Amino acid sequence: MELGFLPSLPPAFGQPALFGALLLAGLLGGEVVRRTLGLPRITGYVLAGVLLGPQVSGFLAPGALLEARVLIDLSLGLIVFELGHRLDFQWLRRNRWLFAAAIAESVLCFACVFAALLAFGFQPLLAATAAAIGTATSPAVVLLVAHELRAAGQVTERMLLFTAVNCVVAYLALTLLLPFLHLEHATSWRAAVLHPLYILAGSALLGFVASLTLLWLAGWVRKREDRQFILLVALVVLAVGAARSLNLSVVVTLITLGMLARNFDYEHVLLPLRFGYGGQLFFVILFVLTGASLEFGALPAVAGAVLAFIVARFVGKGLALVALGRLSGVRPASAGLLTLALMPMSGLAVVMVLDTAAMYPAFGGELAAVVLSAVALLEILGPVATQIALRRAGEADPAAGSA
Repeated sequence: MELGFLPSLPPAFGQPALFGALLLAGLLGGEVVRRTLGLPRITGYVLAGVLLGPQVSGFLAPGALLEARVLIDLSLGLIVFELGHRLDFQWLRRNRWLFAAAIAESVLCFACVFAALLAFGFQPLLAATAAAIGTATSPAVVLLVAHELRAAGQVTERMLLFTAVNCVVAYLALTLLLPFLHLEHATSWRAAVLHPLYILAGSALLGFVASLTLLWLAGWVRKREDRQFILLVALVVLAVGAARSLNLSVVVTLITLGMLARNFDYEHVLLPLRFGYGGQLFFVILFVLTGASLEFGALPAVAGAVLAFIVARFVGKGLALVALGRLSGVRPASAGLLTLALMPMSGLAVVMVLDTAAMYPAFGGELAAVVLSAVALLEILGPVATQIALRRAGEADPAAGSA
Protein backbone atom coordinates (compact mmCIF):
# COMPACT_ATOMS: atom_id res chain seq x y z
CA MET A 1 0.00 0.00 0.00
CA GLU A 2 2.87 2.37 0.82
CA LEU A 3 4.21 1.96 -2.72
CA GLY A 4 0.84 2.25 -4.43
CA PHE A 5 2.01 5.31 -6.32
CA LEU A 6 4.30 3.12 -8.46
CA PRO A 7 3.00 2.02 -11.88
CA SER A 8 2.00 -1.56 -12.53
CA LEU A 9 4.49 -3.80 -14.27
CA PRO A 10 4.67 -3.98 -17.19
CA PRO A 11 3.49 -0.35 -17.44
CA ALA A 12 0.41 0.34 -19.55
CA PHE A 13 1.31 3.02 -22.07
CA GLY A 14 -1.51 5.23 -23.31
CA GLN A 15 -2.28 6.74 -26.70
CA PRO A 16 0.27 9.61 -26.40
CA ALA A 17 3.14 7.17 -25.83
CA LEU A 18 1.88 4.99 -28.70
CA PHE A 19 1.62 8.03 -30.99
CA GLY A 20 5.20 9.03 -30.18
CA ALA A 21 6.53 5.50 -30.63
CA LEU A 22 4.88 5.17 -34.04
CA LEU A 23 6.25 8.52 -35.19
CA LEU A 24 9.76 7.64 -34.06
CA ALA A 25 9.64 4.18 -35.64
CA GLY A 26 8.33 5.63 -38.90
CA LEU A 27 10.97 8.37 -38.98
CA LEU A 28 13.81 5.92 -38.41
CA GLY A 29 12.46 3.38 -40.89
CA GLY A 30 11.95 6.03 -43.57
CA GLU A 31 15.42 7.48 -43.19
CA VAL A 32 17.11 4.06 -43.19
CA VAL A 33 15.53 2.89 -46.47
CA ARG A 34 16.05 6.31 -48.07
CA ARG A 35 19.73 6.59 -47.19
CA THR A 36 20.78 2.98 -47.64
CA LEU A 37 18.56 1.77 -50.51
CA GLY A 38 17.41 4.98 -52.18
CA LEU A 39 13.76 3.92 -51.79
CA PRO A 40 10.84 6.22 -50.93
CA ARG A 41 10.54 6.99 -47.23
CA ILE A 42 7.00 5.61 -47.38
CA THR A 43 8.44 2.13 -47.85
CA GLY A 44 10.37 2.58 -44.61
CA TYR A 45 7.24 3.75 -42.78
CA VAL A 46 5.40 0.62 -43.92
CA LEU A 47 8.26 -1.72 -43.03
CA ALA A 48 8.46 -0.11 -39.58
CA GLY A 49 4.76 -0.89 -39.16
CA VAL A 50 5.28 -4.49 -40.24
CA LEU A 51 8.06 -4.89 -37.66
CA LEU A 52 5.90 -3.41 -34.91
CA GLY A 53 2.80 -5.36 -35.91
CA PRO A 54 1.46 -8.75 -34.83
CA GLN A 55 3.17 -10.45 -37.76
CA VAL A 56 6.66 -9.79 -36.28
CA SER A 57 7.22 -8.21 -32.85
CA GLY A 58 3.64 -7.95 -31.60
CA PHE A 59 4.20 -4.44 -30.19
CA LEU A 60 0.96 -3.44 -31.91
CA ALA A 61 -1.97 -5.76 -31.27
CA PRO A 62 -4.15 -7.01 -34.16
CA GLY A 63 -6.84 -4.48 -33.22
CA ALA A 64 -4.48 -1.49 -33.21
CA LEU A 65 -5.82 -0.21 -36.54
CA LEU A 66 -9.40 -0.14 -35.24
CA GLU A 67 -8.36 1.54 -32.00
CA ALA A 68 -6.48 4.21 -33.94
CA ARG A 69 -9.23 4.63 -36.54
CA VAL A 70 -9.60 8.32 -35.75
CA LEU A 71 -5.94 8.88 -36.70
CA ILE A 72 -6.44 6.91 -39.91
CA ASP A 73 -9.51 8.95 -40.84
CA LEU A 74 -7.79 12.26 -40.11
CA SER A 75 -4.75 11.25 -42.16
CA LEU A 76 -6.84 10.09 -45.12
CA GLY A 77 -9.03 13.17 -44.75
CA LEU A 78 -6.09 15.55 -45.11
CA ILE A 79 -4.70 13.59 -48.06
CA VAL A 80 -7.99 13.19 -49.92
CA PHE A 81 -8.84 16.85 -49.37
CA GLU A 82 -5.53 17.86 -50.96
CA LEU A 83 -6.15 15.45 -53.83
CA GLY A 84 -9.64 16.84 -54.42
CA HIS A 85 -8.25 20.38 -54.28
CA ARG A 86 -6.04 19.52 -57.27
CA LEU A 87 -9.04 18.67 -59.47
CA ASP A 88 -9.49 21.60 -61.81
CA PHE A 89 -12.86 21.47 -63.61
CA GLN A 90 -11.69 24.02 -66.19
CA TRP A 91 -8.81 21.73 -67.17
CA LEU A 92 -11.26 18.87 -67.68
CA ARG A 93 -13.58 21.07 -69.72
CA ARG A 94 -10.71 22.15 -71.97
CA ASN A 95 -9.52 18.55 -72.43
CA ARG A 96 -12.63 16.35 -72.42
CA TRP A 97 -10.62 13.33 -73.60
CA LEU A 98 -8.60 13.57 -70.42
CA PHE A 99 -11.70 13.04 -68.29
CA ALA A 100 -12.83 10.26 -70.64
CA ALA A 101 -9.44 8.56 -70.21
CA ALA A 102 -9.71 8.84 -66.41
CA ILE A 103 -13.15 7.24 -66.41
CA ALA A 104 -12.06 4.55 -68.89
CA GLU A 105 -9.01 3.73 -66.73
CA SER A 106 -11.25 3.17 -63.72
CA VAL A 107 -13.92 1.17 -65.56
CA LEU A 108 -11.51 -1.05 -67.47
CA CYS A 109 -9.48 -1.70 -64.33
CA PHE A 110 -12.65 -2.81 -62.54
CA ALA A 111 -13.68 -5.04 -65.47
CA CYS A 112 -10.28 -6.75 -65.74
CA VAL A 113 -9.98 -7.46 -62.01
CA PHE A 114 -13.59 -8.70 -61.87
CA ALA A 115 -13.01 -11.07 -64.80
CA ALA A 116 -9.73 -12.35 -63.32
CA LEU A 117 -11.31 -13.17 -59.95
CA LEU A 118 -14.30 -14.86 -61.62
CA ALA A 119 -11.81 -17.06 -63.48
CA PHE A 120 -10.40 -18.11 -60.09
CA GLY A 121 -13.82 -19.21 -58.90
CA PHE A 122 -14.81 -16.25 -56.75
CA GLN A 123 -18.50 -15.53 -56.30
CA PRO A 124 -19.64 -12.61 -58.52
CA LEU A 125 -20.48 -10.28 -55.60
CA LEU A 126 -17.18 -10.96 -53.87
CA ALA A 127 -15.25 -10.49 -57.14
CA ALA A 128 -17.09 -7.23 -57.88
CA THR A 129 -16.44 -5.84 -54.39
CA ALA A 130 -12.74 -6.70 -54.59
CA ALA A 131 -12.59 -5.17 -58.08
CA ALA A 132 -14.23 -1.96 -56.85
CA ILE A 133 -11.64 -1.60 -54.09
CA GLY A 134 -8.83 -2.48 -56.50
CA THR A 135 -9.85 0.32 -58.84
CA ALA A 136 -8.55 2.95 -56.41
CA THR A 137 -4.93 4.06 -56.45
CA SER A 138 -3.57 5.05 -53.05
CA PRO A 139 -3.89 8.85 -52.81
CA ALA A 140 -1.47 8.91 -49.87
CA VAL A 141 1.33 7.15 -51.74
CA VAL A 142 1.19 9.15 -54.97
CA LEU A 143 0.93 12.48 -53.15
CA LEU A 144 3.75 11.78 -50.74
CA VAL A 145 6.08 10.34 -53.38
CA ALA A 146 5.37 13.37 -55.59
CA HIS A 147 6.08 15.70 -52.64
CA GLU A 148 9.25 13.84 -51.70
CA LEU A 149 10.61 14.03 -55.26
CA ARG A 150 9.26 17.57 -55.73
CA ALA A 151 7.89 16.23 -59.01
CA ALA A 152 6.11 18.43 -61.54
CA GLY A 153 5.02 17.79 -65.11
CA GLN A 154 2.52 16.03 -67.34
CA VAL A 155 2.80 12.55 -65.82
CA THR A 156 2.68 13.91 -62.25
CA GLU A 157 -0.41 16.05 -62.82
CA ARG A 158 -2.25 13.29 -64.66
CA MET A 159 -1.27 10.77 -61.98
CA LEU A 160 -2.90 12.95 -59.33
CA LEU A 161 -5.96 13.62 -61.48
CA PHE A 162 -6.47 9.95 -62.33
CA THR A 163 -6.01 8.98 -58.69
CA ALA A 164 -8.73 11.42 -57.64
CA VAL A 165 -11.11 10.11 -60.30
CA ASN A 166 -10.50 6.42 -59.64
CA CYS A 167 -10.92 6.93 -55.88
CA VAL A 168 -14.34 8.48 -56.53
CA VAL A 169 -15.27 5.71 -58.98
CA ALA A 170 -14.13 3.05 -56.50
CA TYR A 171 -16.33 4.47 -53.75
CA LEU A 172 -19.27 4.86 -56.12
CA ALA A 173 -18.91 1.26 -57.29
CA LEU A 174 -18.57 -0.03 -53.73
CA THR A 175 -21.62 1.96 -52.63
CA LEU A 176 -23.69 0.76 -55.60
CA LEU A 177 -22.82 -2.83 -54.66
CA LEU A 178 -24.23 -2.33 -51.16
CA PRO A 179 -27.85 -3.17 -52.16
CA PHE A 180 -26.75 -6.58 -53.47
CA LEU A 181 -24.69 -7.15 -50.34
CA HIS A 182 -27.63 -6.24 -48.12
CA LEU A 183 -30.07 -8.42 -50.06
CA GLU A 184 -27.68 -11.39 -50.06
CA HIS A 185 -27.67 -11.19 -46.26
CA ALA A 186 -31.48 -11.03 -46.01
CA THR A 187 -31.75 -7.30 -45.29
CA SER A 188 -34.98 -5.54 -46.28
CA TRP A 189 -35.17 -3.96 -49.71
CA ARG A 190 -35.82 -0.59 -48.08
CA ALA A 191 -32.50 -0.65 -46.25
CA ALA A 192 -30.78 -2.02 -49.36
CA VAL A 193 -31.90 0.98 -51.44
CA LEU A 194 -31.80 3.77 -48.88
CA HIS A 195 -28.41 2.98 -47.31
CA PRO A 196 -26.28 3.69 -50.43
CA LEU A 197 -28.40 6.72 -51.29
CA TYR A 198 -27.89 8.08 -47.79
CA ILE A 199 -24.11 7.55 -47.97
CA LEU A 200 -23.64 9.19 -51.38
CA ALA A 201 -26.10 12.07 -51.03
CA GLY A 202 -25.24 12.73 -47.39
CA SER A 203 -21.48 12.70 -47.99
CA ALA A 204 -21.75 14.99 -51.03
CA LEU A 205 -24.04 17.39 -49.13
CA LEU A 206 -21.72 17.49 -46.13
CA GLY A 207 -18.75 18.20 -48.40
CA PHE A 208 -20.74 20.94 -50.17
CA VAL A 209 -21.71 22.67 -46.91
CA ALA A 210 -18.13 22.38 -45.60
CA SER A 211 -16.74 23.91 -48.82
CA LEU A 212 -19.08 26.93 -48.59
CA THR A 213 -18.13 27.36 -44.95
CA LEU A 214 -14.42 27.15 -45.78
CA LEU A 215 -14.66 29.74 -48.55
CA TRP A 216 -16.72 32.15 -46.44
CA LEU A 217 -14.35 31.90 -43.48
CA ALA A 218 -11.28 32.15 -45.74
CA GLY A 219 -12.61 35.43 -47.10
CA TRP A 220 -13.25 36.63 -43.56
CA VAL A 221 -9.79 35.77 -42.13
CA ARG A 222 -8.17 37.05 -45.34
CA LYS A 223 -4.97 35.84 -46.97
CA ARG A 224 -2.87 35.18 -43.90
CA GLU A 225 -1.02 31.88 -44.26
CA ASP A 226 -1.02 31.06 -40.53
CA ARG A 227 -4.75 31.68 -40.15
CA GLN A 228 -5.70 29.82 -43.31
CA PHE A 229 -3.60 26.82 -42.24
CA ILE A 230 -5.52 26.61 -38.95
CA LEU A 231 -8.78 27.10 -40.83
CA LEU A 232 -8.05 24.32 -43.33
CA VAL A 233 -7.04 21.82 -40.66
CA ALA A 234 -10.04 22.76 -38.51
CA LEU A 235 -12.51 22.30 -41.38
CA VAL A 236 -10.96 18.99 -42.43
CA VAL A 237 -11.02 17.65 -38.86
CA LEU A 238 -14.59 18.89 -38.39
CA ALA A 239 -15.71 17.30 -41.67
CA VAL A 240 -14.05 13.98 -40.74
CA GLY A 241 -15.73 14.03 -37.33
CA ALA A 242 -19.12 14.90 -38.80
CA ALA A 243 -18.86 12.17 -41.46
CA ARG A 244 -17.97 9.55 -38.84
CA SER A 245 -20.76 10.70 -36.50
CA LEU A 246 -23.34 10.59 -39.30
CA ASN A 247 -22.12 7.23 -40.67
CA LEU A 248 -21.12 8.84 -43.96
CA SER A 249 -18.07 8.31 -46.16
CA VAL A 250 -15.03 10.28 -45.00
CA VAL A 251 -13.40 9.93 -48.43
CA VAL A 252 -16.41 11.13 -50.46
CA THR A 253 -16.99 14.01 -48.02
CA LEU A 254 -13.39 15.23 -48.11
CA ILE A 255 -12.82 14.83 -51.83
CA THR A 256 -16.05 16.78 -52.42
CA LEU A 257 -14.85 19.45 -50.00
CA GLY A 258 -11.50 19.72 -51.79
CA MET A 259 -12.98 19.81 -55.31
CA LEU A 260 -15.64 22.39 -54.55
CA ALA A 261 -13.34 24.56 -52.44
CA ARG A 262 -11.05 24.94 -55.44
CA ASN A 263 -13.63 25.26 -58.20
CA PHE A 264 -16.10 27.50 -56.32
CA ASP A 265 -13.34 29.89 -55.23
CA TYR A 266 -14.30 32.53 -57.79
CA GLU A 267 -12.85 35.38 -55.71
CA HIS A 268 -9.57 33.52 -55.05
CA VAL A 269 -9.79 33.84 -51.28
CA LEU A 270 -7.84 30.61 -50.62
CA LEU A 271 -4.06 30.59 -50.59
CA PRO A 272 -2.14 27.71 -52.26
CA LEU A 273 -2.62 24.59 -50.16
CA ARG A 274 0.23 23.69 -47.79
CA PHE A 275 -0.27 21.31 -44.87
CA GLY A 276 3.47 21.27 -44.20
CA TYR A 277 5.09 19.47 -41.30
CA GLY A 278 1.85 19.22 -39.29
CA GLY A 279 0.24 17.08 -41.98
CA GLN A 280 3.40 14.99 -42.29
CA LEU A 281 2.90 13.70 -38.73
CA PHE A 282 -0.41 12.14 -39.66
CA PHE A 283 0.93 10.72 -42.92
CA VAL A 284 3.73 8.87 -41.09
CA ILE A 285 1.21 7.45 -38.60
CA LEU A 286 -1.05 6.34 -41.46
CA PHE A 287 1.64 4.28 -43.16
CA VAL A 288 3.04 2.79 -39.96
CA LEU A 289 -0.42 1.66 -38.86
CA THR A 290 -1.25 0.37 -42.33
CA GLY A 291 1.99 -1.62 -42.35
CA ALA A 292 1.09 -3.07 -38.94
CA SER A 293 -2.30 -4.16 -40.28
CA LEU A 294 -0.91 -6.11 -43.23
CA GLU A 295 -1.47 -9.85 -43.09
CA PHE A 296 0.92 -12.09 -44.96
CA GLY A 297 -0.40 -15.36 -43.50
CA ALA A 298 -3.21 -15.73 -46.04
CA LEU A 299 -0.96 -14.95 -49.00
CA PRO A 300 0.23 -18.52 -49.76
CA ALA A 301 -3.35 -19.83 -49.91
CA VAL A 302 -4.53 -17.16 -52.35
CA ALA A 303 -1.24 -16.42 -54.13
CA GLY A 304 -2.60 -17.23 -57.59
CA ALA A 305 -5.67 -15.05 -57.18
CA VAL A 306 -3.60 -12.21 -55.73
CA LEU A 307 -1.16 -12.34 -58.64
CA ALA A 308 -4.08 -12.32 -61.08
CA PHE A 309 -5.60 -9.38 -59.18
CA ILE A 310 -2.40 -7.32 -59.44
CA VAL A 311 -1.72 -8.18 -63.10
CA ALA A 312 -5.33 -7.57 -64.17
CA ARG A 313 -5.36 -4.26 -62.32
CA PHE A 314 -2.18 -3.13 -64.09
CA VAL A 315 -3.39 -4.33 -67.50
CA GLY A 316 -6.79 -2.65 -67.15
CA LYS A 317 -5.28 0.72 -66.29
CA GLY A 318 -2.62 0.39 -68.99
CA LEU A 319 -4.98 -0.53 -71.81
CA ALA A 320 -7.21 2.46 -71.16
CA LEU A 321 -4.32 4.90 -70.89
CA VAL A 322 -2.59 3.66 -74.04
CA ALA A 323 -5.85 3.54 -76.04
CA LEU A 324 -6.97 7.06 -75.11
CA GLY A 325 -3.58 8.58 -74.41
CA ARG A 326 -3.00 10.32 -77.71
CA LEU A 327 -6.52 11.78 -77.73
CA SER A 328 -5.94 13.30 -74.29
CA GLY A 329 -2.43 14.54 -75.09
CA VAL A 330 -0.38 11.70 -73.58
CA ARG A 331 2.32 9.95 -75.61
CA PRO A 332 2.49 6.10 -75.46
CA ALA A 333 5.72 6.17 -73.43
CA SER A 334 4.17 8.58 -70.93
CA ALA A 335 1.04 6.41 -70.79
CA GLY A 336 3.18 3.44 -69.78
CA LEU A 337 4.90 5.47 -67.05
CA LEU A 338 1.53 6.77 -65.87
CA THR A 339 0.26 3.19 -65.57
CA LEU A 340 3.30 2.32 -63.45
CA ALA A 341 2.77 5.40 -61.27
CA LEU A 342 -0.84 4.34 -60.56
CA MET A 343 0.14 0.95 -59.11
CA PRO A 344 0.00 1.70 -55.34
CA MET A 345 -2.73 0.43 -53.05
CA SER A 346 -2.57 1.33 -49.39
CA GLY A 347 -4.54 2.62 -46.42
CA LEU A 348 -7.61 3.56 -48.46
CA ALA A 349 -8.09 -0.06 -49.55
CA VAL A 350 -7.62 -1.24 -45.95
CA VAL A 351 -10.30 1.20 -44.76
CA MET A 352 -12.69 0.01 -47.49
CA VAL A 353 -12.22 -3.60 -46.37
CA LEU A 354 -12.69 -2.67 -42.70
CA ASP A 355 -15.89 -0.76 -43.46
CA THR A 356 -17.30 -3.71 -45.40
CA ALA A 357 -16.28 -6.18 -42.69
CA ALA A 358 -17.94 -4.00 -40.04
CA MET A 359 -21.31 -4.58 -41.75
CA TYR A 360 -20.86 -8.26 -42.66
CA PRO A 361 -17.90 -9.91 -40.90
CA ALA A 362 -18.03 -13.24 -42.77
CA PHE A 363 -18.10 -11.55 -46.17
CA GLY A 364 -15.43 -9.10 -45.02
CA GLY A 365 -13.16 -11.98 -44.02
CA GLU A 366 -13.34 -13.50 -47.50
CA LEU A 367 -12.77 -10.09 -49.06
CA ALA A 368 -9.78 -9.38 -46.82
CA ALA A 369 -8.03 -12.60 -47.80
CA VAL A 370 -7.43 -11.48 -51.37
CA VAL A 371 -7.53 -7.66 -51.13
CA LEU A 372 -5.30 -7.26 -48.07
CA SER A 373 -2.87 -9.81 -49.48
CA ALA A 374 -2.63 -7.69 -52.64
CA VAL A 375 -2.21 -4.58 -50.50
CA ALA A 376 0.58 -6.33 -48.57
CA LEU A 377 2.56 -6.59 -51.81
CA LEU A 378 1.59 -3.26 -53.37
CA GLU A 379 2.22 -1.41 -50.12
CA ILE A 380 5.89 -2.35 -50.57
CA LEU A 381 6.18 -2.30 -54.37
CA GLY A 382 3.77 0.56 -55.16
CA PRO A 383 5.81 3.51 -53.83
CA VAL A 384 8.90 2.19 -55.63
CA ALA A 385 6.93 1.92 -58.89
CA THR A 386 5.67 5.49 -58.54
CA GLN A 387 9.17 6.77 -57.78
CA ILE A 388 10.62 4.98 -60.83
CA ALA A 389 7.85 6.32 -63.09
CA LEU A 390 8.28 9.94 -62.04
CA ARG A 391 12.06 9.75 -62.35
CA ARG A 392 11.92 8.07 -65.77
CA ALA A 393 9.48 10.76 -66.88
CA GLY A 394 12.14 13.35 -65.97
CA GLU A 395 9.74 15.14 -63.61
CA ALA A 396 11.58 14.55 -60.30
CA ASP A 397 13.72 17.39 -59.00
CA PRO A 398 17.35 16.11 -59.14
CA ALA A 399 18.09 17.86 -55.85
CA ALA A 400 15.35 15.79 -54.15
CA GLY A 401 17.49 12.66 -54.40
CA SER A 402 19.78 13.89 -51.67
CA ALA A 403 17.08 15.39 -49.46
